[in-house]
Amino acid sequence: MGTSQPPAAGLDAPYSHAPKPDALDLDALPTRADVIIVGAGHNGLVSAILLARAGLDVLMLEAADVIGGATRTERPFPTVPGLRHSTGSYLLGLMPPELLTTLDVDIPVLRRDPHYFLPTPGGPGSPYLLFGADRAATRAQMAATFSPADVAADDAMQAELAALRDDLAPAWLTEPLPVEQTAQRYIRPALRQVFVDLVRGSVAAYLARFEFRSELLVAMYAVTDGLSGLAAGPDDPGTGHNFLAHNMGRLPGSDGTWMIAAGGMGTVSRTFADAARAAGARIVTGAPVTAVTVTGTAATGGAVTGVVVAGDREVTASVVLGAGDPYRLLALVPHGALPTELTDRIAAARRPGSTLKVNLALTGLPRFSCLPQAAPSPFGATIHLLPGSTSLLPGGGGGESPMAALRGMWADVQAGRLPAEPTIEWYLHTTVDPSLRDAAGHHSSALFVQSVPWAPAGSSWAAELPGYVDRLLAICDRYAPGTSPLVAEAVPLAPPGIEAHFGITGGHIHHVDNTVSFTDRMPYATGLNGLYAGSAGCHPAGSVIGAAGHNAARRILADLGR
Repeated sequence: MGTSQPPAAGLDAPYSHAPKPDALDLDALPTRADVIIVGAGHNGLVSAILLARAGLDVLMLEAADVIGGATRTERPFPTVPGLRHSTGSYLLGLMPPELLTTLDVDIPVLRRDPHYFLPTPGGPGSPYLLFGADRAATRAQMAATFSPADVAADDAMQAELAALRDDLAPAWLTEPLPVEQTAQRYIRPALRQVFVDLVRGSVAAYLARFEFRSELLVAMYAVTDGLSGLAAGPDDPGTGHNFLAHNMGRLPGSDGTWMIAAGGMGTVSRTFADAARAAGARIVTGAPVTAVTVTGTAATGGAVTGVVVAGDREVTASVVLGAGDPYRLLALVPHGALPTELTDRIAAARRPGSTLKVNLALTGLPRFSCLPQAAPSPFGATIHLLPGSTSLLPGGGGGESPMAALRGMWADVQAGRLPAEPTIEWYLHTTVDPSLRDAAGHHSSALFVQSVPWAPAGSSWAAELPGYVDRLLAICDRYAPGTSPLVAEAVPLAPPGIEAHFGITGGHIHHVDNTVSFTDRMPYATGLNGLYAGSAGCHPAGSVIGAAGHNAARRILADLGR
């Protein structure tokens, strides 16, 4: 196995079979535009479509050599150069269908069936969960593995989440209200207090309401939706908001499951970029914005006048939209120009990234020891390797209980330790989307590891990462013996690597931690005339949603009287 450092950001375009169409000699940059969008991630591209269709002259400037932000399909493996892979975001689940209708675009998606796999590290006959579209079979399997009481608890929770999802959906495509006002305006009376308590409280407290008998089932839901991408533990306030956000999937045909974008996640960016260009927007890569120019301050009625590109080229505009993370936008604006309340609040919300992504090139498919020969293929599903899964084995398997293991993992992270038993989401999409494979038939796969510290205490990622990747693969071997020898190449991205590769401050995949909700996130209008924000750090949450780009564009058009 080879373990490589992450490739340069421009190794591959989001649509790798095509030349990069957006590279431009910086001397040929236009001198003005109506709107400058800083950053060509999926939210910025949504804004570009809507603003250009409204007749504005839109110039999008991207520092990297490729568009998409963390929504990319790349060729990250130096020794397996033909293998394509979603290196950052890897599933499409939360994008509102109404947004796709508004944009008049179609993103080809592939449903995963089965979509969820919880193995145990035992041999044939050991318990497991393999959930798919057959709801009756899923419930029967859950009753056999856990208990009928757990099925009843799960049914009650899923019904409540479905009601909250339906009620909250319209709020995602408009400006946010405070939590209590959101409840009053959008949520049915019987669930208003439940909604407020969920958003402000912990995922552990919410799950406890349903009285699940199985602690592993509770841990499974806490990890899958409550802790993903957070710098938080299961008992921390705000983890309930992350749980709710991750249960807002409404894509047609998905039944709430998350889908694979055909061709990888770069298809999302490519689709939006094509629509933006068709509307007249100009997209320029390799064009780092180094400053936003302003006159005065928010307190004195000041306004933006444009941007500086690559340190010495000025482009004027009356509107600048920051589509990267909020911290990068704030760093571009002269000190004191923005309202102090805003800068203090967003600074207080800053959290380090806690996610490790290990992108893998595999020579073949491993086999899980707990699965019988006749079981459906688990690949395509999200595979959850949870500490405490041995509790399902005869005799309980020993070790900590599942929730104690989650709490211990977070304690390790807070102390700067690399958890010996982290939670792992393992996925492999090339069985569902063979277009990603190379001519030799390699599979692309990845381990999405939660949680790790920003930097190991008393050491460094450079020193610790190779051994930790081996540790993670050893965990995979425990469930699927022989996995490690199948790894042709591993390209790990610890939080600093995520920051460097995707340009996200602190390597935090949600930009602003999803424990922060609604009006406490970055506002679309910053308070300085002409300066706006529209990224994952804004309402409604971090993930590939696109709502922030839509809402920021609507606010700009309203302020311009369009």
